[in-house]
Amino acid sequence: MNAKKILLAAMIASPLLMALPLQSAQAQVFDLRIGTPPPPPRVVEVPAPRPGYVWTPGYWNWEGHRHVWHEGVWVRERRGYHYVAPAWEPVDGQYGFRRGHWERG
Repeated sequence: MNAKKILLAAMIASPLLMALPLQSAQAQVFDLRIGTPPPPPRVVEVPAPRPGYVWTPGYWNWEGHRHVWHEGVWVRERRGYHYVAPAWEPVDGQYGFRRGHWERG
């Protein structure tokens, strides 16, 4: 498999793996808590809609000791679900991160 195909497969698989259902936001469960705030989100022009796909916006991910920007991508829609984008929020003097995921409804 050449490098281009590997990169494409990784780009498609990453958001799908992150889209696994997580516990309710009301439970205040975060995938990660750190003391370093994320940079402001990047302003990106969203590509034109694609039938059968949902745009998952880019986000700042914490990788080791720094934030790294992950570009938004199109993922195949899941009928009966809506996509909840990844988000950082202040909590108890730290920053909690919830990965993007699908929710019924």
